[in-house]
Amino acid sequence: MSTSAALAPALLPRHIAIIMDGNNRYGKANHLPKGHGHVAGKDALDPIVEYCVDTGIEVLTVFAFSSENWQRPPSEVALLMQLLTSTIHEQMPRMDKYRIRLRFIGDRSPLSADLQALMADAEEKTAHFDAMTLVIAISYGGQWDIAHAAKQLAKQVQIGELCADDIDKDLLGRHVQLADAPAVDMLIRTGGEYRLSNFLLWQSAYAELFFTKTLWPEFSAAELASMVAEFAQRQRRFGKTSEQVACAQQLP
Repeated sequence: MSTSAALAPALLPRHIAIIMDGNNRYGKANHLPKGHGHVAGKDALDPIVEYCVDTGIEVLTVFAFSSENWQRPPSEVALLMQLLTSTIHEQMPRMDKYRIRLRFIGDRSPLSADLQALMADAEEKTAHFDAMTLVIAISYGGQWDIAHAAKQLAKQVQIGELCADDIDKDLLGRHVQLADAPAVDMLIRTGGEYRLSNFLLWQSAYAELFFTKTLWPEFSAAELASMVAEFAQRQRRFGKTSEQVACAQQLP
């Protein structure tokens, strides 16, 4: 039984997001051919997904390719696109086995037509699964996400469907990516860096942050379970005082 398997459902995070960092450094440290650290990183996802399903996590979102990653060398971008394609193909039987819904977020316009079609087909075939949702962020950036939501609202104001004074954080929040999913409870970054790198900025407003020096290809379900157990011990105040939170927890 994992460290977090015995936790009460109320103590578990509903939505975990992971910045899967450290693939290139893993490849260099293990003398792998250039880019093959990403191949190792692809294989690290499976036990993490299985842990989340077994533990009762509702949503797992992973950062596969950022909007800034387009600036990387063309050869590395091409390899990452190939890995994304193979990952989707390989994940489909697992989605069916574990009844996992597969979703994608990000700006799809720069992606190839074949990859866009593959993503849409995977989403359609798994849309009815309800054990968990696996979200893969491809060509995604948090600032793009917020700007895209603002543009949608601006268009509604322009054609008279909406008044500018009606726009507040709740309305804007209904137009960002994953608006229908729980807010991010835990945001994890592997690889020893301490930054958010433009990932789920809106959705992670009150997320508990976890950083580990473990490179993504070496990140294990056991380490994730330990983080989830720590999450259950943290007091989440959402702007309130500790006393207010403690009092609310004592109410029937």
